[in-house]
Amino acid sequence: MRKLNVQNVSDAINELLQKACYELTPDIIRALENTVKTETSLEACSILEKILLNCRIAADEKLPLCQDTGLTVVFIDLGQNVLLTGGNLEEAVWEGVRRATKEGYLRLSVLNDPLLRKNTGDNSPGVLHLKIVPGDKIKIMVVPKGGGSENMSRMKMLNPSDGEEGVIRFIEKTVSLAGGKPCPPLVIGVGLGGTFEMSGILAKRALLREVGSSNNDPDTARLEKVILERVNKIGIGPMGFGGNTTALAVHVKRYPCHIASLPVAVNLQCHSARHREVIL
Repeated sequence: MRKLNVQNVSDAINELLQKACYELTPDIIRALENTVKTETSLEACSILEKILLNCRIAADEKLPLCQDTGLTVVFIDLGQNVLLTGGNLEEAVWEGVRRATKEGYLRLSVLNDPLLRKNTGDNSPGVLHLKIVPGDKIKIMVVPKGGGSENMSRMKMLNPSDGEEGVIRFIEKTVSLAGGKPCPPLVIGVGLGGTFEMSGILAKRALLREVGSSNNDPDTARLEKVILERVNKIGIGPMGFGGNTTALAVHVKRYPCHIASLPVAVNLQCHSARHREVIL
C-alpha cells in the first residue's frame, strides 16, 4: 500500500488549473494551425489566425485564454493500492481550485445555487468524477469548462431503432442549433450507451483524448470520421462566420446499454479546449 498525502492532490490541482487556463495543449495548437491550411474561407482563416495569436499571448503573458475560466471538472483515477492521508480528498480538490482561482486571478464563475444565484467567491465547488482503478498511482485530469460551449450540449434517449443514422442526425442537429454560440471550431465529445447519466460522463471524458489521435476501435474510428465530415459540411465555421472548419475533431466513447435504450450525449467544447493532467 502506497501512502499519499492529499496535500499533493491539492497542489497538483492548483498547478494544473492555472496552466490549463493559460496554455492550450500542443495537439489543439497543431489542429488549429492545420485548419488554417485547409480552410477555404478567407474570413475564416483570418479568425483562426487571431485565435492562434490569442493563444500565444495568453501563454506568454500568463493570462486566461478566455475570460470565462469555467466551472472546474476534475476526473481522478485513484489506484486501489493508494492510501490517502492528511485529510479529505474532495476538500483537497476544492482547496486546489480555490488557490488557483486566487493565485491565477481567474474569473469567479460559480454560484452556490442554480436558482438563488449567489457567487461562491472562489470558484468552488466544481464537479468531481472519481474512478477506482488497479495500481498505486493517481491520475488527475482537470477541465475548466466554459459556460458558452457547455450550454449548447445536449442529451437524448433515442429509440434503438434510430440506429447509427439517428445518432449522427442528433449530433448534426445539436451542432446546427448551437451555431456560433459555443465558439467553434469545436471538439465534439460523444457518449454513446450506458444510462442517462453515464452517457454524459462518457461525452465529457471523450473531450480529453488527444486531438488527431485515432480511436482504438476501428468501427468507432469510422463513425468519428463520418460525423466530422457531416458536421463540417454544415458550414458554421470558426466563431460562426462560415467556412468548412466547424469542428476540429469528434471523439466517441461507447459503453454497454439496456436493450430498450440508445442513450447519446453530445458535449461541445469550444476551440479553447482547456485541460491538463498528471500522474502522482
